[in-house]
Amino acid sequence: MVAYVIEHMEPDEPLAPGDTAPGFPHWIALEYAQMLKWASPDLVIFSSLSSASVQSLSDQLIARGAKPGSFRAETKSVLELMKDEGIPLDKVCLLDPRAPGEIAPKDGADYSWFLFGGILGDDPPRDRTGQLRAHGFPGRHLGPVQMTTDTALGVTSLCVSGGKTLSTINFVDHPTISFGPHEGVEMPFRYVVDDKSGEPILPEGMREHLKADMDRSMDDF
Repeated sequence: MVAYVIEHMEPDEPLAPGDTAPGFPHWIALEYAQMLKWASPDLVIFSSLSSASVQSLSDQLIARGAKPGSFRAETKSVLELMKDEGIPLDKVCLLDPRAPGEIAPKDGADYSWFLFGGILGDDPPRDRTGQLRAHGFPGRHLGPVQMTTDTALGVTSLCVSGGKTLSTINFVDHPTISFGPHEGVEMPFRYVVDDKSGEPILPEGMREHLKADMDRSMDDF
């Protein structure tokens, strides 16, 4: 079994009126919950969280049916966790768009941890993964088109645990998520296509979140 580590790189949301502690952003929690579905039965570790985010994220994941043993939420960085748990650098594979080689099934035997930068919604990407690359992790890429982090984890799992190669996975690029005959939003990412429905695989609740966000944007005009 392997573990998937998400080095969280997003700031806490500011306090809303009446709040006593910052909450973990709802839409990021949706993506993180989807990661647990992709990774099962392997472990997902969320690292570099604030103390407030550890509790808020854990509560949101449990509320969405996550089993406590399926994830860990940590304030420590991935480097600190590696030191604590005796995981050497050469056993941690960084999923990096600039890596020379693509992910392959054999990597599941070569590496113990697969590391992702918890970077949500960068379009165009700002190469924040470079902050992790600088530590010298071996790396693999997932193809030429940017993915959401939950999709990236899913694709990695399909390869290293499911035995697939990138060429055998059915993708769709920049799909339009429709809410009706005249409503929709184009997503600037690559997604895995669900074999049964033919639709891009989104986190549960993300379609509703996108619709609500679009409605709020329309109300601002």
